[in-house]
Amino acid sequence: MIPELIQTFLTLDLFPLLGAIFASLSCGLLGNFLVLRKQSLMGDAISHAVLPGLVLAFLITQDRSPIHMFIGAAVSALVTVILVEVIKRLGKVEPGAAMGVVFSVLFALGVFLLENANARGVDLDANCVLHGNLQILFWTTSPTEWSHFLSENIRSEVPRQIWTLLATTIAVIIFITVFFKELRIASFDAGIATVQGINAGVMHMALMTFVAIAAVASFEAVGSILVIAMLICPAATARLLTDRLITQILVSAIIALLTAIGGYALASWMGVNAAGMMASTAGAILVVVMIGSPSHGVIAKARNQRKLGNLVALEDILGALYRLAETEEHTTREQLIATLGSSKRTHKAIDRALTHKLIKVVNTQLQLTQTGLAQGAGIIRKHRQWEGYLVEQVGISPDHVHETAEQLEHLIDPDLPNQHTDPHGKPIPPKNS
Repeated sequence: MIPELIQTFLTLDLFPLLGAIFASLSCGLLGNFLVLRKQSLMGDAISHAVLPGLVLAFLITQDRSPIHMFIGAAVSALVTVILVEVIKRLGKVEPGAAMGVVFSVLFALGVFLLENANARGVDLDANCVLHGNLQILFWTTSPTEWSHFLSENIRSEVPRQIWTLLATTIAVIIFITVFFKELRIASFDAGIATVQGINAGVMHMALMTFVAIAAVASFEAVGSILVIAMLICPAATARLLTDRLITQILVSAIIALLTAIGGYALASWMGVNAAGMMASTAGAILVVVMIGSPSHGVIAKARNQRKLGNLVALEDILGALYRLAETEEHTTREQLIATLGSSKRTHKAIDRALTHKLIKVVNTQLQLTQTGLAQGAGIIRKHRQWEGYLVEQVGISPDHVHETAEQLEHLIDPDLPNQHTDPHGKPIPPKNS
């Protein structure tokens, strides 16, 4: 005997939840390659462009059978993908512009057909297109015994949308697994893929075909809102958490599962639309990761910028003291702060240099220690070598290179050979001095 609470869940929530999970997984996995290719709007384009396919399918068959509607939408989605590629290559336009042109024109064509052909009486509910029909995916025969799952009628009791989404998800997983190497190389660099014998064009069309199939398969169950969100949010979120593609794909799958399960649970608790809540959950997770990602998050970037600013301030102090040491001049703390600019960061940088014994105070004068002298020489070496590079290689006047070199000196050492003096005749400290 199945407990009443579990029986209620199986009857009302199991199939909608499975539909959301399969749709989120299939779209989320494919979305990784769309994000890498900067084609995240392809899902939006397909969601708008399926309308003429739906109308034409009805006009041809005079029937609203789900099979006919699915075929019409799928054909329209594939036509969208092909037209985007044709316009992008022949018209030499940016991919986003090509997608915008195609989906707006095809959507307008669908509206024209709907208004002027014999299809005005067709019930194409906009809410169904946006939010899907998760509420119709319930178990018509409420199971009372666990043995019911082993009965011969179980297959016919499962809604058709669940089988479609399950088959689509399995096909997507197989496709990505078998062609992972080709998809990875073609997504990062089509030229390298061609050199290695991989037809980047074929891989692109195969990927877009699967995107079209996954999107169309998900429309009826979860609607276009969740499809668009799942094609973008899990992959974009995972991209902020890792720089490895295989890890990104696995993380995106986990995020898609969390989005589907968490969003559906919240929707059930709050009594709101499930697809809309799942899309909102995906967006909320993305925002949280944007803020808290250890490598690419807002907090991490702010922390890195602060560390970089502190390093630049310290190097400016060492460079200034090294220039004074070259002429055997000295300066007090107050004079150095006045020269570099009186800021909280400069004060802290001087304190940090004193703490790490890079500078010392001798009779109120700041002087470099041996360690500080070596680091200061490295800063000045980079500065003067960059000045030489900007004059000799870039052709900038010697009077206009100082400020640019002051910024570049905090980067890598250009290590130009046979260069002993800068454009102003000042000696360049030897490397590792």
